[in-house]
Amino acid sequence: MTQADPRTASMVQLMEKLAPVEGYNLSALEDIRFLRSNRPLARTPVLYDPGIVILCQGRKRGYLGDEVYIYDAQHYLVVSVPVPFTMETDASEAEPMLAVYMRLNFQLASELMLQVDEALGPSEAQPRGMYASPMDDLLRASTQRLLEAMSRTGEAHILGPSLVREIYYRILTGEQGGSMRAALNLQGHFGKVTRAIRKIHACYQARLDVASLAQEASMSVPSFHLHFRNVTNLSPMQYLKSTRLHQARLLMLRNAMTASMAAFNVGYESASQFSREFKRFFGRTPHAEIAWMKATYALPAPTTPSMYVSSH
Repeated sequence: MTQADPRTASMVQLMEKLAPVEGYNLSALEDIRFLRSNRPLARTPVLYDPGIVILCQGRKRGYLGDEVYIYDAQHYLVVSVPVPFTMETDASEAEPMLAVYMRLNFQLASELMLQVDEALGPSEAQPRGMYASPMDDLLRASTQRLLEAMSRTGEAHILGPSLVREIYYRILTGEQGGSMRAALNLQGHFGKVTRAIRKIHACYQARLDVASLAQEASMSVPSFHLHFRNVTNLSPMQYLKSTRLHQARLLMLRNAMTASMAAFNVGYESASQFSREFKRFFGRTPHAEIAWMKATYALPAPTTPSMYVSSH
């Protein structure tokens, strides 16, 4: 999709102003960032915070197990629980990747979910931790209005929140909105696994084991193993390791921590073990990875948000 496409041309023009520099660009609203990438990026491990990604130009592909998630000007991505996967980006100087990232506001989403369920009935769809879905005309129009408001300082603060609410409504009532509503309900095995995932992200520095996480989920260990893998495509301990490594990378990038300090801060007792596992996971040593991220994203560390609990 190019800028000549009449459905996206005006959105691209607005995004060029809202995302003038490569990497993440802050906005007037805390939960919204504008992302620009002027170059293609090969597959890299990422761990998205719950949120919504709407691309106006360019393309991203996410790989989770056997699933491939394509999000571009015709598809948006929704993440309801943090799921580690690998991602690659198509972009160039002539046609940069331009995207809106909206960190998921669970209170707003839950309030709207209850209203939508009351109007349409409870969702019978299967909850999903992540999905890509086609952009329809209603969501595209809502996004256009949000970008227009965000480009004007006064409107951004006054109209922005109501337009964010409108976008949430479009997604919750969209083609796969039932899956998101089911995920927000935290019912059944998905809800139990989600509670354990939240425990991991809140306490990843602590000594966590499968038995304690299964207890958090109110499940037997065998059942917890099975359903955790169904949601994340990883075992609980693999997920914990991934979370620790992503958090360590973020600490080294944001806080200029040494690898040893970061390892200690995320729960590793052995710096050498951390370095081995880090290189195996990211394909680079800690020092080389941070140097690559700084060169690639060209932003001061503090402006890099946790959507990439790794990078974005």
